Amino acid sequence: MKTDDLIRTLSAEPPARGMTVAARLALALVPGLAVAALLFAVILGPRDDVATAFGHVRFVLKPIEALALAALAALVLVRLAQPGAGASLLALLAVPAALLLAVAVELVLVPRAQWATLWVGDNWARCLSLIPLLALAPLAAALLALRHGAPTRPALAGAVAGVLAGGLGAALYAIHCTDDSPLFVATWYTLAIAVTAGLGTFLGARLLRW
Repeated sequence: MKTDDLIRTLSAEPPARGMTVAARLALALVPGLAVAALLFAVILGPRDDVATAFGHVRFVLKPIEALALAALAALVLVRLAQPGAGASLLALLAVPAALLLAVAVELVLVPRAQWATLWVGDNWARCLSLIPLLALAPLAAALLALRHGAPTRPALAGAVAGVLAGGLGAALYAIHCTDDSPLFVATWYTLAIAVTAGLGTFLGARLLRW
């Protein structure tokens, strides 16, 4: 049987009884996120002024945006895990679009002389390394859950799993990071999540092929 015929056959079959892909993904992410949280507590921890930082909108928006991206990626991923199912990636653009709007507002309000300082911040290198590190366990968990599905585009599924894991890692790191500028977040958090998406693409193409 050709691959296309197999995909059509699988997609035409009624869902098998048992745990759904969404349930498997949620169940797998619990220990994955627990490992990431433990790693965060051991090597980072919250920033020193976290209690007062929660009173500032820019700080609060960082984990909210990251978690929103992770949630949207999870919805797309559940669709990609089903044989022959289409999934629009446009939903993943909602958070970056909102972030770009915040950047535009910041650039209007802040003098041009301060833009470079806001962009580079104090923690760009830590951001690029620690978000992917915190995302490793959730990424492994998501890929494990996907192996119980039947994604017909394994590389793409792996990439979206990387975005999901990167969003979770970014949400944790945001509690530690003292750089709250939307310009900083839009640049370095996005690049860090792109790293996890790239890793997910590489692993997905190899581990999710069937």
